[in-house]
Amino acid sequence: MSDNHQEYVPPTVWQWEAKSGGQFANINRPIAGATHEKTLEVGNHPLQLHSLATPNGQKVTIMLEELLAMGIREAEYDAYLINIGEGDQFSSGFVDINPNSKIPALMDHSTTPPTRVFESGAILQYLAEKFDALVPTDHQAKTECRNWLFWQMGSAPYLGGGFGHFYAYAPTKMQYPIDRFTMETKRQLDVLDKHLAANTYMAGEEYSIADIAIWTWYGNLVLGNLYNAAEFLDVASYQHVVRWAKLIEQRPAVKRGRVVNRSFGDGAQLHERHDASDFDGLDLG
Repeated sequence: MSDNHQEYVPPTVWQWEAKSGGQFANINRPIAGATHEKTLEVGNHPLQLHSLATPNGQKVTIMLEELLAMGIREAEYDAYLINIGEGDQFSSGFVDINPNSKIPALMDHSTTPPTRVFESGAILQYLAEKFDALVPTDHQAKTECRNWLFWQMGSAPYLGGGFGHFYAYAPTKMQYPIDRFTMETKRQLDVLDKHLAANTYMAGEEYSIADIAIWTWYGNLVLGNLYNAAEFLDVASYQHVVRWAKLIEQRPAVKRGRVVNRSFGDGAQLHERHDASDFDGLDLG
């Protein structure tokens, strides 16, 4: 315990203080539900995505762009920006799609009644099953794909909400939580590195939704696109993860998908996406 920090003694019953949460204080709250009324826009395509280009948001836009690259025209979609910093995720329209108020959220109007899908992993599986794509047909490889998809869903909160929060976003730097979540993040990178030493992709030799899900978090991390933490985590030592991340980074659908609903950072941004021509003139790298 640092001499500069007084030990925190939790109260008997925790009370919410609106000022808590640092830079996220204006959107963090301990209750669910809508804060304001707003009807979400609906475009011309059956698939309507409401999202932001965070790692979880990139999963779905990359998936949809991959499906379109495969010639599946039914995967055409409209993508609308949800600015989580401004609290768009708490609108009545968004809460109707995702009561948990987290991006991404998808509405499929090709079904009767329309189908809502929330949680990024659920959306990936929904689209894979709907279009019979990006999941191996071999039983063992399909199971391996799902093993790693669910690994990502369970592991990434340690990377994002744990390491990322305390390393990059917390109001003050505290050694204990940074050490705790750095250790876990590096352990996860080692898990991936050992697996990818013997496999081209997560499910073997076939690119799948497991790669999409994991790449948006761990691929972006080792490529220096997340938390500016590549040197701190010594990501170069995970050579098999770096090889895999660079391989996927070069896919045209990945280059397109990662900029959709992007409204922050450097590089190309496409706040809304309604047609393939929306990418015209963008420098996708």
